[in-house]
Amino acid sequence: MADSHITTINDVFPASRAEFFLRGPVGQLECVADVPEPEDERPATIVICHPHPLHGGTMHNKVVTIIERSMRELGLRTIRFNFRGAGESEGEHDEGYGESDDLFAVTEWVRRTRPDDDLWLAGFSFGSYIAQRAAQNLKLGQLISIAPPVDRFEFSKLEHPGCPWLVVQGDEDDVVVLEDVICWLEDVEPKPELLVMEQAGHFFHRRLMDLRGLLKNGVMPNLPEKASGSDAPPPGTGQPPDGSIPTQ
Repeated sequence: MADSHITTINDVFPASRAEFFLRGPVGQLECVADVPEPEDERPATIVICHPHPLHGGTMHNKVVTIIERSMRELGLRTIRFNFRGAGESEGEHDEGYGESDDLFAVTEWVRRTRPDDDLWLAGFSFGSYIAQRAAQNLKLGQLISIAPPVDRFEFSKLEHPGCPWLVVQGDEDDVVVLEDVICWLEDVEPKPELLVMEQAGHFFHRRLMDLRGLLKNGVMPNLPEKASGSDAPPPGTGQPPDGSIPTQ
């Protein structure tokens, strides 16, 4: 980001793709917001959390951007941001505690700018932990957890978010072990929907387009109605892609 940055942004959600700073708990947070095509628009906004910043994770991660694209194509407004210390966001990494406060700063801004929208959260890897932590104190329309690192963070201490919940896991992930995710979910009630993608590693290399279709189909039943009332399926959905296995 360069000249398109705004030091702070007013309480108006951008009408088109915009790069800007929001004021966070320890300084500015670097953000990108985007909007769907007018004919696809639904009353919902999703905030997307990126993987671990100490391992190169930012809001430009390919899994994060495919989440953003898939949700925008379904008609949601989207916002992704860099946690403190990542990209041009100020501050230092805080082991998930301060990052949760960063997420709350973004969701509070969404609530001010889109008060009538359903609020959705999504997170990939470390971002899935932050999203679920924040979900303990937010009213959500949907939570999406992709490759949750359940052996590295205290997921077992977190409660069900109280909303529709989709968990996506690759069966060849060498960072997050599928069996650990299944074991964690055995104690979760009510059960989230777990979709296992075959031949998919942690970063879904060569499977990102399949992930896009899987995400769209996975959340389709929970989409709020379009303002026009149209029930036509968005482009790029249809049947679940080959290699995805619903397990719940």
